[in-house]
Amino acid sequence: MSDRAPSALARCVGDIERFVDHVWARRSQVHAAGIPATDLLSLQDVDRLITSSSLRTPAFRLVRDGTPLAPSAYTTSGAIGGRAYDGLVSPPKVLRALDDGATLVLQGVHRYHRPLALLCRHLEVDLGHRCQANAYITPPGARGLALHRDPHDVLVLQSFGTKAWEVHATPWQQRHEPGVAPVEQLLRPGDVQYLPTGTPHAARAQQSLSGHITIGIVPTRWRDVLTCALAEALSDAVDGVDEAIPARWIEDVPGVGAALGERLQQLATALGEVDVRAVAMRVAEQFLTCRPPLLGGSLVDRQHLAALGDGTRLVRRPGAVVRLAPGTAPDRARLLLGDRELDVPVWIRPALTVVAARDELRPVDLADHLDAESRVVLCRRLVREGLLSPQP
Repeated sequence: MSDRAPSALARCVGDIERFVDHVWARRSQVHAAGIPATDLLSLQDVDRLITSSSLRTPAFRLVRDGTPLAPSAYTTSGAIGGRAYDGLVSPPKVLRALDDGATLVLQGVHRYHRPLALLCRHLEVDLGHRCQANAYITPPGARGLALHRDPHDVLVLQSFGTKAWEVHATPWQQRHEPGVAPVEQLLRPGDVQYLPTGTPHAARAQQSLSGHITIGIVPTRWRDVLTCALAEALSDAVDGVDEAIPARWIEDVPGVGAALGERLQQLATALGEVDVRAVAMRVAEQFLTCRPPLLGGSLVDRQHLAALGDGTRLVRRPGAVVRLAPGTAPDRARLLLGDRELDVPVWIRPALTVVAARDELRPVDLADHLDAESRVVLCRRLVREGLLSPQP
């Protein structure tokens, strides 16, 4: 899989333009990607996680036919440094539960399995919506969850084995295409299924142990954007918005209603004057500065900083987020780096434009914008921030 977000999305949905224009939030679809998802989560990865790690609840759970198993059925306790812990994975118990038909659910697996962390990052930057990953490992012939609906869109990537899916009409189809009948479809390794929010579905493993990855797409909603616009209008134009309502106001509800009407008129006027482009940019910046950092290899990279020079090859760290934004003042610029931002002098912006546009560069490539010492200092800073990785 490429480290670039568009190829990650294309792998999952095929034709991106068709998906965005005709499928997204409307219909389910199955894309035969032809690339088994074992590079994202293989049976060997699952084996390692349950037998050779210290996985702890709630990072995993077990269910059977829609009913959660008691944690005592698959966990144990232990101690580290003299401190007791419970909820630790018990490999013998988990393996016995799988033999007995239970489904293993790896929850939030993107938080502790790098390939899925990268996939989620690429998808969320391309879609503009937060992504998370669960994995479901189901024994032959078993079903983990009963027919259910998810509160967000999902992408289902079949990794190993096969699962038969029962998929009903989506909420959009129920409104606009009544009469759409449920369908049954078999997902094979490499197949990717998209389900809009609220689509009823269930799955059952077939003749062998089956593992699939569910990418939950947690949306940025219009409510979020409207709330941002409302907050700006309230702070700028409504009189006394943070003042308390008068004491004994419940004895004069009509008077409070009249005062409320005046403030609503002020708010309506203020909303009509909101800079909608600025609000949209603010919501985008909030999204781009709230992505958890993916810093694998950063400790090793720091050991090469002293030797970093004009000719050192630097590559964009996989999954790194980088966007340039206007500064807080005319002489400043900002570099958005996923979980934080850098506020820098505006004269550095041309060099940062080059950095943001390229997957690979050397400090000397910034010679048109910075002197030798300044460009090396900048690149060292970007290595420390986790954006660039030196390749000595």
